[in-house]
Amino acid sequence: MPDTTTYTGKDIQVLEGLEPVRKRPGMYIGGTGKPGLHHMLWEVVDNAVDEATNGYASYIDVVLHEDGQSMTVRDNGRGIPIDVHPEKGISTLQLILTTLHSGGKFDGSNYITSGGLHGVGASVVNALSEEMIATVKRDGGSYRQQYRAGTPLGDVVRIEDDPHGTGTEIFFRPDAEIFESTTFDAAWIKETLKVKTFLNRSLKIVFKDEVNDERHVFQHEGGIVEYLEHILEDLQVAPIHDDVFSLVDDDFEGDGRLEVTLQWTDAPKPKILSYVNGIPTQDGGTHEQGLRRAVRTTLRAYMDTHDLVPHRLDIASDDTREGLVAIVNLFHVDPQFQGQTKDKLNNPEVRSQVSSSVRVELEQYLNDHPTTGEAIATRVIQAAKARKASRSAASRARKSSSTSRRLNLPGKLADCSSDVPSECELFIVEGDSAGGSAKQARDRATQAVLPLRGKVLNAEQASLKRVQNNKELSNIVQALGCGLGEGFNLNHLRYYKIILLMDADSDGHHISTLLLTFFYRYLTPLIEGGYVYIAQPPLYRIDAGKDTHWALDDAQRDAIIDEIKSDGRNLNVDIQRFKGLGEMMPKTLNATTLDRDKRRLLEVTIPDTERLHTEQTITDLMGRDTSARFNFIMQHATEADELDV
Repeated sequence: MPDTTTYTGKDIQVLEGLEPVRKRPGMYIGGTGKPGLHHMLWEVVDNAVDEATNGYASYIDVVLHEDGQSMTVRDNGRGIPIDVHPEKGISTLQLILTTLHSGGKFDGSNYITSGGLHGVGASVVNALSEEMIATVKRDGGSYRQQYRAGTPLGDVVRIEDDPHGTGTEIFFRPDAEIFESTTFDAAWIKETLKVKTFLNRSLKIVFKDEVNDERHVFQHEGGIVEYLEHILEDLQVAPIHDDVFSLVDDDFEGDGRLEVTLQWTDAPKPKILSYVNGIPTQDGGTHEQGLRRAVRTTLRAYMDTHDLVPHRLDIASDDTREGLVAIVNLFHVDPQFQGQTKDKLNNPEVRSQVSSSVRVELEQYLNDHPTTGEAIATRVIQAAKARKASRSAASRARKSSSTSRRLNLPGKLADCSSDVPSECELFIVEGDSAGGSAKQARDRATQAVLPLRGKVLNAEQASLKRVQNNKELSNIVQALGCGLGEGFNLNHLRYYKIILLMDADSDGHHISTLLLTFFYRYLTPLIEGGYVYIAQPPLYRIDAGKDTHWALDDAQRDAIIDEIKSDGRNLNVDIQRFKGLGEMMPKTLNATTLDRDKRRLLEVTIPDTERLHTEQTITDLMGRDTSARFNFIMQHATEADELDV
């Protein structure tokens, strides 16, 4: 029997105030690296943008100070209230900046649409800052309060009479004890602020870069149509039609607003950028899915109606989007994001709403611009013919050797039926149980599954001969078809997406690391060519009322639960933790991890600026010299309590 006497009430910690933020910063800003550092700035800027979006402010000043490690953001909005809060008995300014889940964006009476809905942004920035100074202009005066690591250094004080204007100014210096580096990237800030003015056409942002002694003024009355021109210029692609499709729905589902613009180009791939309330949704979501559905159904219907599809030519969904460059800018009253960093929109109703709105307008657009409609149809037909020709060429090239090559495939590989590498995917999964679920959940036409059994070899410590003799790694090489070492031939690659699908726990991460080491050391061209991906299966399913949420890790789980609790509906929350992929029903695995429109994939890349660092990291952490690993473990020993063991 386990000894329960050593685990008692004294072992339970209760974190007060902003302590949880400093204890687990990744839960609130996604991590303590460069993205997390800049997420601090976006939280402050987005609060100012919310004032502008709702008609209370017209400009924002952003200053990167000369030290490169501190920022000031000021706006001419209403100014954060400074009066004493009727329930808490302290200044409202102090309440907002020192208390999680406090703010004026919960009931919709002050902000119709908002990027900050959780009530944690400003207080999180305060908690993770070595120093913060908040200055508010309103009620005929200027008021100020200073903080250190989220703790007020005094009361809110009136510093001067100021009858001219209103607004809020936030100065903050991120805490060097929290972040890996506190140096801001001026170029990143510049580009992000520029995008925000594209998304909010009436907004003016002035960025003063004191590090490089530069001043930039951003204001784009053309909105996302002008943004589309900017993207095409950056991509250096040519549009195939002059008329740009643009949709502005100011009555989208009541108080919301939907803006969409798109144009087909000669680019080989589509590029779709999506935003919700000014926040970039890097992983897409239901608004982006709605656009994709609208494009697919509208183009197919248009081409069928006008008899533009050649006989016996199948038009696939990807054909309708090839070369498409599009922007979806949604302002929604009650967006449901996946996690505090808001990378993906989850509102299920938005998919059909966006699809319906875009489909009606796009259909009218094509009928009103027949020349443009024919040009787009021709582009789609070219894509379909190229895909068909690629399939035929690949089939002919393989015909003489297909039998022998199929015989050489590993026996436990569940291959797909397609012979076109560009549409085929290989999921490398952990164990037979997960492999069984994945085989049932996959699209058999284009998705193959290879289960791994036994220990994956650490390729950094092995010779080429030993790698070739390792059963698991040799099975991967056989399945890929491109060979290894001197026999490597990228033209023989059988799948253009190689996806590592492991359990969302420490064991799964370890296996992924070993496989990435193998690909990095022996199949580097696959990484450099953009063929290798890491799947992001959820670790938790969270049911609240009729809504279902998926969390990748503990941090997202906690953030989702906090968001559910903050909406005031007192829903019963049921949490299911998946011990492994094998526990998932095939339907669930498909919906969360395999479905191309819903899944989350991380592309494995090696930026040119990080090649030396990557090489050193692989050598240190996976090589034979144990001292480097020991030093790494000791440096990160304080994080050991976050491990999933």
